[in-house]
This record gives sequence, structure tokens and C-alpha cells, in this order.
Amino acid sequence: MDVVIVESPAKAKTINKYLGSNYKVLASYGHVRDLPAKDGSVRPDDDFSMDWEVDKLSQKRLNEIAQAVKSADGLILATDPDREGEAISWHVLDVLRQKKALTGGKPVSRVVFNAITKKAVLDAMANPRQIDEPLVDAYLARRALDYLVGFTLSPVLWRKLPGARSAGRVQSVTLRLVCDREAEIERFKPQEYWQVAARLATPRGEEFLARLSAFEGEKIGRLTVNNGDRAGAIKAMLESASFRVGSIEAKPTKRNPGPPFTTSTLQQAASAKLGFSSSRTMQVAQRLYEGIDLGGETVGLITYMRTDGVQMAPEAVADARKAIADSFGPNYVPEKPRHYSTKAKNAQEAHEAIRPTGFSRSPKSVEAYLDRDQLRLYDLVWKRAIASQMASAEIERTTVDIEATGKNGRAMLRATGSVVKFDGFLGAYQEHRDDSRAPTDAAEDDDSARLPEIRPNEDLARRAIEATQHFTEAPPRYSEASLIKKMEEIGIGRPSTYSATLQTLRDREYIVEDKRKLIPESKGRLVTAFLHNFFERYVEYDFTAALEEKLDRISAGELSWKDVLREFWKDFSGHVDGTKELRVSDVLDALNVELAPLVFPEREDGTDPRACPRCGNGKLSLKLGKFGAFVGCSNYPECGYTKQLGSSLSADASGDGSSLDEPKDLGTDPTTGEPVTLRSGRFGPYVQRGDGKEAKRSSLPKGWQVTEIDLSKAVQLLSLPREVGIHPESGKPILAGLGRYGPFLQHDGAYANLETIEDVFTVGLNRAVTVIAEKKERGGRGSRGTPAALATLGEHPTLGGSITVREGRFGPYVNTGKVNATLPRGKDPASVTLEEAIALLTERAEKTGTGGKAAPKKAAASKKKAAAADGDKPAPKKAAAKSATAKTAPKAKAAPKSKKVIADGDDLPWDAD
Repeated sequence: MDVVIVESPAKAKTINKYLGSNYKVLASYGHVRDLPAKDGSVRPDDDFSMDWEVDKLSQKRLNEIAQAVKSADGLILATDPDREGEAISWHVLDVLRQKKALTGGKPVSRVVFNAITKKAVLDAMANPRQIDEPLVDAYLARRALDYLVGFTLSPVLWRKLPGARSAGRVQSVTLRLVCDREAEIERFKPQEYWQVAARLATPRGEEFLARLSAFEGEKIGRLTVNNGDRAGAIKAMLESASFRVGSIEAKPTKRNPGPPFTTSTLQQAASAKLGFSSSRTMQVAQRLYEGIDLGGETVGLITYMRTDGVQMAPEAVADARKAIADSFGPNYVPEKPRHYSTKAKNAQEAHEAIRPTGFSRSPKSVEAYLDRDQLRLYDLVWKRAIASQMASAEIERTTVDIEATGKNGRAMLRATGSVVKFDGFLGAYQEHRDDSRAPTDAAEDDDSARLPEIRPNEDLARRAIEATQHFTEAPPRYSEASLIKKMEEIGIGRPSTYSATLQTLRDREYIVEDKRKLIPESKGRLVTAFLHNFFERYVEYDFTAALEEKLDRISAGELSWKDVLREFWKDFSGHVDGTKELRVSDVLDALNVELAPLVFPEREDGTDPRACPRCGNGKLSLKLGKFGAFVGCSNYPECGYTKQLGSSLSADASGDGSSLDEPKDLGTDPTTGEPVTLRSGRFGPYVQRGDGKEAKRSSLPKGWQVTEIDLSKAVQLLSLPREVGIHPESGKPILAGLGRYGPFLQHDGAYANLETIEDVFTVGLNRAVTVIAEKKERGGRGSRGTPAALATLGEHPTLGGSITVREGRFGPYVNTGKVNATLPRGKDPASVTLEEAIALLTERAEKTGTGGKAAPKKAAASKKKAAAADGDKPAPKKAAAKSATAKTAPKAKAAPKSKKVIADGDDLPWDAD
């Protein structure tokens, strides 16, 4: 019997059915080792030797794999067909060799399949190979680069730019794209322009729209008519003119289909058509790839979804052409199969594009077996792939020139339209609109309009003349989809890393997503400005793309991975060393200049934007605090003026008046006689009663605008918490207040949420008692009930019990029995799969002991003392397993101790590339 290693348990189950009883298929659950999150895990001075660490959960699985391999006839590594998959196979093999599980010359082979179907798996098993060493080298180079950049550059940020959390090789360049676009929008100056159009009618009474194309012999472009006076003069001339058809040109054209999806184009289309985030797209695609139970038969419905190839296998092309003929008709099948080549920079076309594993499985035929998201994504993949091999659409584009003659001048107008003579591939799939383009006016959409029958030299009747004012618009902010498209175009990152890179930027609070648009936060703008000033080369698009190209050449066997690392490290480490003497004041001076138009916008009265509005003789400057940057006065502490930095760093980016240059006097508190002011601090606007350190303060509740705050509202806020009354059962007071998590009721150490801030001021005793009782029944602080299940996923194979997804006080989590496991940050509870839940719960159970509680340390200590009292010697401690040093010379000396410990294990300062 041979042991086969794949990545996921779902895939293992399916493949075991295909291979039969002569094989045992086990899952590695993804990567089994990684670089420890501490300094010294990659050592440039020791020829880039690396330490690898196995976590507890992976250690258990590797032990199970090792035991199975020891009694097996051979080992077959069948992880995913990409660089990461090759690396996982290499890691597993290296660990098994260290565990001496491959004694006796057991054969080891590597197989890859692009789809999880019986034919694809059996074909792969019939054509084994060895591990692709250049692909592994490319993986090692990427991990080393990402680690070295993260653990070398991030400490510089921590020291010189407090509040910044990390920098990374791909992460920082991606952030620069978002920040550069934001700066472009802020610099944009809109231009006025006017469009003049005539609504005309043929002698048969059919109306259409024609736009001004020339006036008095001058060709009219988009911005030619730039004021209302000229537009009005042209309109007046046309209102008295006669109109006659000049030339008519009907030009037949063909529109060709695009290639099947790559990772990038799938994410873009799923975002535009389905509203999916990139991470959601990949989660659903993973499920479709690994296999769906189609009434007793588990089949992978799509091919591997991490790819930048645009070709389909010859047998898939033949299958698609047959499906086209069956579903659409023979005239939709082109004479020859279509061949595609990618335009993306540095793309590798070793793998197929994303396609259905069988075109005969139409979306309609599998509808009953898929959930809503799976069906929608499969429908998208199937239609795009089948359209890629369909006939071209035949379109007739018509242009009509019209002469306008009046007493005061002559003009030319043009009407355009198109007619689809044969829909071709459009019958299966239509492209989405690219949201990376700036908004356009209606004139650019005229080609999609249909024109009525218009004959040469016939007179046209005037129905109306329109002159409309427009302004040019700034380029749009990036969406996830358009940013991924841009990353692909300039050659930074890889298909498997796009989603993780964007999630890292969100987790670091460098960007925020609003209405599906990515906006840089103040932290992100500051980090980008810092890197642009002091590490410019390493955030240049061309440099990053060139490095990606070298990494691709490593995977092709054209470059040595250590040579690439040596070349990079020599320049990079020298540059970092050059910043050691850099003072924080130097950093702030540079950022004050770099971000001056944003941090210190021009004032309407023409005064110095950097003059302190409070003391008058101080100078405003960026300041750095524990929680990041803010604007402060140079006369501190005599002048305590500060101003927060918003998402766009402008004085009032939100347009809601949330930034105050100086305290606003609201009046006097009628109870205390103290002055009440409205102020702006580094954490947002707040109201204050009195002066000095003992002054009472309260932040504005969510939804309250600065412009709406008056003395009455301020006094209400400053009077909180408010006593609602005495609880009739306990005799203790019930308080209503505003806290970190919003409005609340408090009674006897227990809290209950209120729906709105207005409830804090209006809730009565009867209602308060009811709310507290309801919260106690549901479970809360002091009464720990179990939240209702959001979803039930299935049974846990080892812990037993039903697995449910629940929403807790600290976020969503999965549960079985007494074991709870929090979902990773940003994970959509609705997207959790059974396999993911099993892995999370198993890991949690192992950390805490089955049942969710760790064994008490004191009890363990007592047992040791008891053993010593009985005269027995304590058992010797097992030697700690040494980290394996990969593909390098033996470690010459101990790794240096970490200078800075990263406490949060999922908050590492390098890219997940």
C-alpha cells in the first residue's frame, strides 16, 4: 500500500475513492512548517540558512503521516500544482526523512493534477515525477525575502514612526498604489465643459439623439465648449437651424471573446457581477475545486483556481466545442479552436486557466447540489470558459453626420449606434464594466444605442436642443478587483497572494473599505510617505516587478536563489544601516514637507496653514504618539492644541465638520456654572466641561455630527451615566450610559445594550428592568448563556458532537461540546466550511486539553513533589527537537535572541507571499 499526501481532508476523501484500497490518502492541512516569528530565523551571514518550526497541530498530523509511511510500500506527494504545493511536498518529505520514516529505500514520487476528477487523478498517478527543485528554490527565496524585509524594515518603522505596525516587500508597494491614487484624487482640479445635443426626428417620426461635433469649421472635442456663454450661443443657433442628413457609414465589425478566467480575472468578475470579495471568491472556488457531492459521486467541478495561465487543455477545448454545438447550435462554433496568450507582466503559463472539469455539467444540471454562492460562481466560470471558444459577435456600427444650417452659423452633429447582427459568444457571457476607469459621460455610451432607419439627404425635424453642464471627474478609488488588476498589470504579487496581501493591509489598519472602495487610513499614508522618503527604491513599482521576474527565473532554473538573495541583501541591509542615525525629528520634517498639502491645507483667509490657530505664534507640525501621528503645536506644553488625522489626512475630509481648529464655546453648564466647549482631539471630536486635567469629557456618540452639537446636547452627554431608578428586586440602582461599545444599561455588575444613544436619555425604569431581564435570559456578563447557532456544519470526527457557528461577545466562533474556537479576524461566519471548523476546534482542543480546559499547573507540580517524596527521580526532560535547517550548511552558531517579540501570532510583519 502506498501513502498519498494531499493538502485538504476534503480532497483526501474524494481521491481515496478514486484510488481504491491500495492507497491511503492523508491530508497535511496546508503548510506544515514555517519560519518562526522572531529575529534570526533567516541568517544572511550563514549563507541564508533558515530555521523551520512545526506548530503543535501540524506536529500531530506529521506524526500520523510518519507512522503510516513507515508501514507503507511507498510515498506519493500529491499537493497542489503550484509553487506553494511544491513547497508543502518538500517540507513533508524533509520532515519524514528526519523522522526516519523512509528507511529501506522506499520510493518517493510527486504527482500533480489540475482537476479533481477520476480521470485527472489516475492520469497523474500514471505519470509521476520528482520534486521540482527550482520551484522549491523560488519558494525559499520568496520566504527569505519576505522575512528579511519584514523583520529588518518593520523595526525601523517601530523606532522612527510609532504607531506603524509593519512593512513588507509586496504589502508596502500595494499600499503605495492605494495612497498614490488617493493623492491623485486630492490633487485633481475639475474642469468645466458643456455638451450640446439635438433631439431630432426622421420623416417617419422616429426620434434619436445627435451630438455637436463641429461648429463654424472647428472640431468640437470633449472640453472644447468650456463655459455656459458659448454653449448658450451654440444652442441659440441650433434652435433656429434646419437639419439635413449628410453621410451615413455602416461599418461591420467583429468582437472576439476573452480567454477563460485566471485567478485575477475571476476575482475581478466575481466582484463586479456577484459582489464577492477576493477572499470570498477564493473560498467558494476552493470548494468547487476540491469536490461537490453530486448525488453519491464527489467531483471537483472546476480546475485549480490559483493560476495566471489562459489556455485550456486540448481535450477541454474539444469538450467545450461539443457543448457549444449542443447548447447553442453549430453556427456558434468557430472554424478553428481559439488560442490565447496572456498580457500580464511576468505571468507563468504552466497551468491551465480556470474552467469546468466537464462542460457537459452545465450550471442548470448541478443546481440542486450547490449552495447559492457556489452556483453563482460556477455559472460564471462555466459561461466564461465556454464563451472563450465560441464564435465572434458580429456588430454593425453606424455613424450618421448631420448638417445644421442657421442664420447665425453652421454646425455638424453626429449620431452613432450599433446593431448586433449575430450575438456569438455574447449569447453566453458579457463582460463586466471595468470599475478602474473614471466615470464617463453619456456621449461615450452612444455606441450601445440603436438608431432608427435614417436615409441620406433627408430633412430632419427638430424636437429639442439641450446644453448640459458637466465637470471632469477624478479617477475612482481602487476597488479590490481593480487593485488586483493593477497589481497584475505591473507585476507585483502572485495569484495566490492577492487576497492575503489586501487582508494584511486591512488588519494593519492601513486601509479601510467603504462602499467597496479602498481608502488609505492616516497610518497607511504616513508609512507610505516614510518609505517613499527613506526607502524609495524598495517601494518602486519597477523594482518590485523586476524582483518578481528574478524569482520567476529561479523557478525556471535560470538563476540561483542564493545569488538573488545576496544581491538584494547587500544593498538593502546597507540602506537600513544608513537609517540608524536618522532622528525622529528628521522623519517628521520630511513628512511635513511630503504631506503638507494634506496635513496643512490652505486656509480661506490666506493665513499661514501651519500657524497655530490657538496661540497664534506656534507652528503646527506632525507629532508622533503611542497610538500614531497627530498634528500639534510647537509651543507645547504651553499650548495644548492638537488635531487628529482622518482617513484622507485633510482638515475635514469627511465633509461633516468633524475637525475643529480650536475649541468652540458652547456656553455655561446651568448646574455647575463651568464653561462647556466642543473640541477635536487625536481620537475625534469631544465635549468638555471645565478646564485642566480634572475636566469632565465625553466623546461624541456614533452618528452625532459636530455641526449639530449645542449646549443642550453637550450637557446631556456630560451628565452620563444617568440613574434610571432602583431595581425592584435587588434594590440596587440601574444606570444608563455611553461606553466603548455604545449605549448600555448597568445593574449589579451586569450590562445590557441599548439600541440608540437616545435611549440612554429616555429609557424608563420598567423598560430598563425588562431589557436587563431579557439579556439575562439570553446570557451575558454574570449570566453566561450560549448564543443561538448561526449554522450547523456537521459532526466532529474526533471530539464528537455537532459543530455549530455562533456569534459571541468577542466575535464569531465555532463550537462543539465544551470546545470553542474563535474564527480568524475578517472571516465571514457564513463562509466557514466543515473542514475549517474541524481544524480550528482540533487545534483549540489540543492547546487546552480535550473538553476545553487546560490541566492545572499546580496539580502537575504537586505530582512532581510527590514523586520526589517517594524517592523516585524525576524523568529526564526530552531533548527539544531542533529546527531543521533547510538546503543550507549546518548552523554555525545559535540564532540571536529576538530583539522584539511579536505577541500576536497572526500579526507577523512580513508579507504572506
